[in-house]
Amino acid sequence: MGTDLKQFIRDVQDFPKKGITFKDITTLLKESDKFRAAVDAIADKFKDKDIDMIISVEARGFIFGSAVAYKMGVGLVPVRKKGKLPYRTHSITYDLEYGQDTLEIHQDALKKGAKVLIVDDLLATGGTTRATVDLVEKVGGKVEGIAFLIELLPLKGRDKLKGYPIFSIIEDKYC
Repeated sequence: MGTDLKQFIRDVQDFPKKGITFKDITTLLKESDKFRAAVDAIADKFKDKDIDMIISVEARGFIFGSAVAYKMGVGLVPVRKKGKLPYRTHSITYDLEYGQDTLEIHQDALKKGAKVLIVDDLLATGGTTRATVDLVEKVGGKVEGIAFLIELLPLKGRDKLKGYPIFSIIEDKYC
């Protein structure tokens, strides 16, 4: 399936800055059957894990996370950039390829022991996802899996996520 969907991802050179190849997912999203296939693939992969909650990461992760939550019949918890959540939060600052960022989750986002599936659009170096895992565990959640539409294999993001089940629909050898 990944190879079928990969042709619907547009590479945009030098965005958001020179030297970066941006994976534009809007070209997949506008094809309803392809978007549905991606959502179904993630939901089907984790349907037997008794997932209690989907965790999705700002911003493109919200697109897939909300659709997967709907498909699986579970709730959704957003992980957002600093200052975007209205209630008491836990935060974590982490390194990016070109700087630092901070993510937050509501302190009361999960019940202790809740089984969660983290859903995002892309796995690159793994920094954002690692920070999300740490936030989920800080609020008492148990990460049952992590799912992505695209994984950029050369950046070895999985190395930061050892011990967690990872599912990527599209495994891209080029970035």
